[in-house]
Amino acid sequence: MSTPETAPRLPVFRLAPDIYAPLLALTQAAKKGLDPVLVELLLIRASQLNRCAFCLDMHVTDARKAGVSEERITLLSAWEEAPAHYTEKERAALAFTEAVTVLTGGFVPDEVYERAAAHFDDAELARLLALITAINSWNRLNVAARTPAGGVL
Repeated sequence: MSTPETAPRLPVFRLAPDIYAPLLALTQAAKKGLDPVLVELLLIRASQLNRCAFCLDMHVTDARKAGVSEERITLLSAWEEAPAHYTEKERAALAFTEAVTVLTGGFVPDEVYERAAAHFDDAELARLLALITAINSWNRLNVAARTPAGGVL
């Protein structure tokens, strides 16, 4: 049930369909060569931070299809307190995702970048950065437009 604060506001992609294709193309290009499980974990985490119900609904479903356990999905918002459930590589990517999404102090701290760089080569880091940028764009468009979970773009 929607309230005035949550009622769908603007069908962005229907009104401006030329926005959808390039953003989808960026997302698909960014995923190339990355582990699909890692991709879904990062997309969920950024969507949690941005409070995007539409993207959370989509990527939790996709994570399940990719074989991510319910326990790992459930604990993702507290991944730092559940280190046994995520590999060091996943934790480095999650920290990078949070730093790029939140941009605390206006930048990504060197230690977060270096932690990610210890697990990913430069090309993979470029794809991770593009993926995080893409999901943040999707999140911001859908949150501002109030696209409902389970809704249609």
